[in-house]
Amino acid sequence: MTLTVLYRGPLASCNYDCPYCPFAKRRDPPAVLREDRAALARFTDWVAATADTPMRVLFTPWGEGLTRRWYRDAIVRLSHLPHIERVAIQTNLAVRVDWLAAADLTRAALWSTYHPGQVSRERFLARCGDLIGAGVRFSVGIVGLPAHLDEARALRAALPSGVYLWVNAADGHTYDAAAREAWTAIDPLFGYSVRPHPSLGRACFAGEDAISVRGDGTVRRCHFVDEPIGNLYDGSWRTGLRPRTCVNATCDCHIGYVHLKPLGLRDVFAGGLVERIPRADLLPR
Repeated sequence: MTLTVLYRGPLASCNYDCPYCPFAKRRDPPAVLREDRAALARFTDWVAATADTPMRVLFTPWGEGLTRRWYRDAIVRLSHLPHIERVAIQTNLAVRVDWLAAADLTRAALWSTYHPGQVSRERFLARCGDLIGAGVRFSVGIVGLPAHLDEARALRAALPSGVYLWVNAADGHTYDAAAREAWTAIDPLFGYSVRPHPSLGRACFAGEDAISVRGDGTVRRCHFVDEPIGNLYDGSWRTGLRPRTCVNATCDCHIGYVHLKPLGLRDVFAGGLVERIPRADLLPR
């Protein structure tokens, strides 16, 4: 078994002020940053010590993690551990990427998002060019708001065909047939994001071989089910793992529904699960 671990510490600050994000331009006080740094160090030590368990690790901070050196250092460290299949982070690519030169690029990857209005397309594409030149695995995404459609089309045209551009359906927004067609032309997998997936009672890998971890080590089956199933640091997470069905009516976030067994998305994202990169034969050419 390869354990997929989604880690989210106390960090909630971000350098962007996207209108669709509740954490826009939020600033964490020094005490929270110290807590976050200590929690991440403890988690990284746990991963290093748990060498009997192959893992994929995805950092999913509420804010932007790569502006903090401790996240960059953690990714570099974990990428050199032989039992780590992949380590990735969700990021807006606001910081330079030269720090990745110290990482094992067969294991380190980025899940990046372009936010029009926060950064120019040219600047974002230059950062993508740096990643391509360095040989870093990464996906690119955008929120599927109507105002973003032209930017998404231009981004798709500028990126190499081998770079997957995903589109997240905007919360609270509905898509008619023409809009779905337009976004699907950019992201052939948009259909999975455009509608919530019925999940109640359906089998899910969450809690079986995928877990969500908070900064204090509390383990939940996923970010969207609050019930704890154990803790990393007392070892109870191991006995908490078992096959489960979902307790929520629907699942509408990629990091959740990618684990729903009936959808079969583990096969679609084989080899790129935590960095959101589908199989090469599914990428546009």
